[in-house]
Amino acid sequence: MSSKKALFEAIIYARTHSPFYAEKLSSYHITEDSVDTDLQRLPFTTKEDLSERNRDFLAVPVSRVAEYVTTSGTSGSPVTVFLTKNDLLRLAQNEKASLSCTGAGSGDVFQLMTTIDRQFMAGLAYYLGVQEMDAGMIRIGPGVPALQWKSILENNVTVLIAVPSFIITLIDYAKNNGINYQHSTVKKIICIGEALREDDLSLNILGRRIRADWDVELYSTYASTEMGAAFTECEARKGGHLNADLLHLEVLKEDGTPAQNGESGEIVITTLGTEGTPLVRYRTGDLARIYTAPCSCGRTSPRVGPIIGRKNQMIKYKGTTIFPNAIYEIFDGQSAVTCYKVEVSKDYLGNDAITVLLEKKIENSAVMQHIVSDCQAKLKVVPHFVFLETDYLRSQVFKKNIRKPEKIVFK
Repeated sequence: MSSKKALFEAIIYARTHSPFYAEKLSSYHITEDSVDTDLQRLPFTTKEDLSERNRDFLAVPVSRVAEYVTTSGTSGSPVTVFLTKNDLLRLAQNEKASLSCTGAGSGDVFQLMTTIDRQFMAGLAYYLGVQEMDAGMIRIGPGVPALQWKSILENNVTVLIAVPSFIITLIDYAKNNGINYQHSTVKKIICIGEALREDDLSLNILGRRIRADWDVELYSTYASTEMGAAFTECEARKGGHLNADLLHLEVLKEDGTPAQNGESGEIVITTLGTEGTPLVRYRTGDLARIYTAPCSCGRTSPRVGPIIGRKNQMIKYKGTTIFPNAIYEIFDGQSAVTCYKVEVSKDYLGNDAITVLLEKKIENSAVMQHIVSDCQAKLKVVPHFVFLETDYLRSQVFKKNIRKPEKIVFK
C-alpha cells in the first residue's frame, strides 16, 4: 500500500469509527490525492484531549478490545490506549522490525529488565516482538541485580532490554560481587526510557559511563504508548529509524512549519493501521531533530535524534530555563553517584524550585564540590540538595508501583 493511501485510510477510519474524530474532523474534506496537504489543515490532537475524552477515542466495540494499556503518566495523568488483536500483531511486527534494525536475530537470547505487567505497553511490545522473530526471551522485570546476573550467566543472554540508569546499578553490583561481566555473553543493550545520546548523536554522559565500564553495543530507542510503535537505532547509530508502515511523522518547528534535515521541532504522529485507538496529528510534546538524508546503513526512512526536552517539562529556575536532561547530565557524569532524584516544586511566589536528592555518602566529599561547580557552569544556578541513605533513595527512584525509574517528579 502506498504511503498516501495508508495515510488517507487512517484518517478516514478515525473519522468514521472514533467518536472524538467523528466530531473533530466532520467538516474537513480529504482526498487520497491531496492527503499530504489536506493533513496540514487538520487540527492537532493533544495530550489533554486524550486525557479528558479518553473513551471517545475508542474506535471499536468493547468486545473487540484485547488489551488495555496505559501511558506512564510521565507528563500528565495516565490514559488508556485500547488494543485489538490486530493492534497486538502490529505491535509485534513493529518490535520485530525494531530489534532486527539493531542486528539482533532469531539466534539471540533476550533478557527483559522492564515490567511486562501494570498495563505497560513497552514490556509487552518487546515480548511480542521477540516471539515474532523466533528468538528466546527471559522476563526478569526491573530491579534485583542478583537475579539479573544469575540469569545472564546461566542462560548465556546476548541482548538486554533495560533502562540505561539501571545498567549502572547492574555494573556496580557486578564489581562489588566479583562477577566477570566484561566476559559475559551480553553483546547488545536496547536502551529504553532515558536519553542515551547528545544532540549531535554522540553518546551522552550516561552512555559514555556505561561504555567506559562495559564493552557492549548500546542502542537508543524512542517510543510512546500512544503511537504503538518505536524509532530504533540501526548499527550506524545515527538516530532512530521511522517505521513508515506504522506511523506518519511530522516534526514541526515553533511556527508550525516542517523542520528540515538536522533541524529540531515537536514530534507529531498519525498512527497507521491501528484499530482500537487511532490518532491523527497527535502532538507528543517531545522535541527532537529530524534527519532525512539517507542513513549509511542503506535505509532511506527519516530518523529522529534524542529527545531534547518535553514542552511541559521546561523549568524556569532563578531566571534560567532548564530542561531535565541538562540536570541529568551533571549527575550521570559523576561515577560516585549511583542514584539521584530531582524534585521540582513551586515556592510561595509560584516560582519553580529544584531539589536534588543524593546519597548521604557523598555529602561532604570532593564529589559534591565538582557537582556544585558543574551546576554553576552548565546550569548557571545551583539547586538545593538533600542527602539520604542509599537504600532509601533507591526505593524512591525504583518504586515498585511505577514502571520506570522516577528520576524527576513535578510536585
